[in-house]
Amino acid sequence: MTEPLFRTDAYLRQCEGRVLAYTDTGGLILDRSIFYPHGGGQPGDSGKLVWEGGEIVLADTRKGEGDRIVLMPAGAEPALAMPPLGALVQTDLDWDRRHRHMRVHTALHLLSVVIPLPVTGGSISADKGRLDFDMPDAPDDRDDLEAELNELIARDLAVTDEWITDAALEANPGLVKTMSVMPPMGSGHVRLVRIGRGGDQVDLQPCGGTHVARTAEIGRVSLGKFEKKGRQNRRVTLLLDS
Repeated sequence: MTEPLFRTDAYLRQCEGRVLAYTDTGGLILDRSIFYPHGGGQPGDSGKLVWEGGEIVLADTRKGEGDRIVLMPAGAEPALAMPPLGALVQTDLDWDRRHRHMRVHTALHLLSVVIPLPVTGGSISADKGRLDFDMPDAPDDRDDLEAELNELIARDLAVTDEWITDAALEANPGLVKTMSVMPPMGSGHVRLVRIGRGGDQVDLQPCGGTHVARTAEIGRVSLGKFEKKGRQNRRVTLLLDS
């Protein structure tokens, strides 16, 4: 398996790891990873891998079999350019890109607070994100929603996580806001992301992605159009202002 270091510390930018295996698609698997694999609407991380005698650019990160995380080199790397099995390597994360993903991801959790409707889909990029809502009619208070969202961000609420059992989540189905995608279950436990503490708590939902430590780190955001996507779905786009 690959130890997912990003899950305990989303702010790690470098780590050493050992090459465990290669995949048929040209990827490589390490025993530990700071790179988040594509999932839950969040893109896979990119960066660089360095070892004695070489280095390669990593363009993407994907989930492999079981608990393995697959690092995907950019372009077609010749076999001799890859580190040998068992080699100790250093991975360097493209931090600027990842941090923007973290800001957008946490902002989307807050968007689901100011628009308390079931979520039917979503995606994240370095500059913007979107959520699709079960929303037959577009609201007429878009500016008010944007102001409310930025007020939540400015409160500088703590963002923390915890783990609960699969059984506990099944007993509390209201924690799940997404209609089309259920959180990963089957391993016996599920990660929850909490925004705010005690009386200041504003959100709690299952999520495996990476987030900022406090909401003020997101910065100011703006809302784009409310696009109609089907009979009941509307897509709301959120943009980082800087």
